[in-house]
Amino acid sequence: MPKFLLAVDGSEPSLAVTRWLVDSCRWYKDKPSVELLTVHPPVPLAGGMDAVVSRDMLDGYYREEGEKQLAGPKKILDDAGVSCTAHIFVGSVADTIVEQAKRLGCDMIYMGTHGRGAVGNLVVGSVATKVVHLASVPVVLAR
Repeated sequence: MPKFLLAVDGSEPSLAVTRWLVDSCRWYKDKPSVELLTVHPPVPLAGGMDAVVSRDMLDGYYREEGEKQLAGPKKILDDAGVSCTAHIFVGSVADTIVEQAKRLGCDMIYMGTHGRGAVGNLVVGSVATKVVHLASVPVVLAR
């Protein structure tokens, strides 16, 4: 049975790639398993901020934001009868996506792109571009 990692960020491209993944599940005799993942970049804490913002507050923030980002794609998967396991991580987004795909034994990565184009990628970089370069499995991009 194939295993896919679906990386989402709560954006419209995340919903689009989720719908695309659901459509592609029809190609397989056995329904693929899906690891649904969102990664939040760490919040930088300026000097002394850790005295105001506790670790529990920060963990709660990451969990709440992660659940919001997973909600739309999870509903699409659930409505289509595609089972998934949801994960919320904090860290370098592209690196974490690639590391988790490897750790979870995924055969393919699905993710949305914000469609900034080549010029935008040169200026600001792109998580999707970095994932494509780092991943050892195929990456499906949608926007």
